[in-house]
Amino acid sequence: MLFRQRISYDFMVNGPIAYQRDVYRAVQNPVLSLSRRNFAKTGIALLGAAALPRVAAAQLPTIQPLASRSVVRPELLRRALAALQRHGSQIPHRDRIAIADFSQPSAQPRFYLVDMANGMATTLLVAHGSGSDPAHTGYLQRFSNEEGSNASSEGAFLASDYYVGKHGRSQRLIGLDPTNSNALSRALVVHSAWYANPDMLRTHGQLGRSQGCFAVSEADLPQVFARLGQGRMIYSAKA
Repeated sequence: MLFRQRISYDFMVNGPIAYQRDVYRAVQNPVLSLSRRNFAKTGIALLGAAALPRVAAAQLPTIQPLASRSVVRPELLRRALAALQRHGSQIPHRDRIAIADFSQPSAQPRFYLVDMANGMATTLLVAHGSGSDPAHTGYLQRFSNEEGSNASSEGAFLASDYYVGKHGRSQRLIGLDPTNSNALSRALVVHSAWYANPDMLRTHGQLGRSQGCFAVSEADLPQVFARLGQGRMIYSAKA
């Protein structure tokens, strides 16, 4: 069972955890009465979350938790929720989202699977594109939407249909922003890869690089598909 974050510290001391907790409360109770202090804490993301539909726990599939847990940076979560609202009916399922925080190195779990029904998140490893990190530093240096760039793209993606390709079972992605509009033609997908397995960290200190896809470990792929499914959003950003 996933652990629900609880906190009694001041937001300025432990901001991200308290922030995610408040998003959870907003989703569960859209008519939540906000004090000035609470409003300042949650800001745009709380307003975005309040507009999301309430999802009963019974409607969600039974899914085993992934290995690690964390919280999304508040600014990144605000941006992701703003994208979720901006794209409206293009994203039919809003009970869960995925967020790739490419400000972190590939050695850190930076692919967040956020359950909007209870405010909890889990993280896992994800590779970035070789064109985003030509020197193979382990850090994403740039995004690109260009054909042939082999770079990761920034923005909101719609998780689409599954297929079996050269990387095995994979999931197509549709880019919803000008910064990732070529995702489908570039074949940017979610797939597993040996170079995204945790043992790469023991031998190389970082993951390998994809051709712009969200490559996760071979062991994590079934859980990613189970949590993400079709018709949900992946949000990719760095700042």
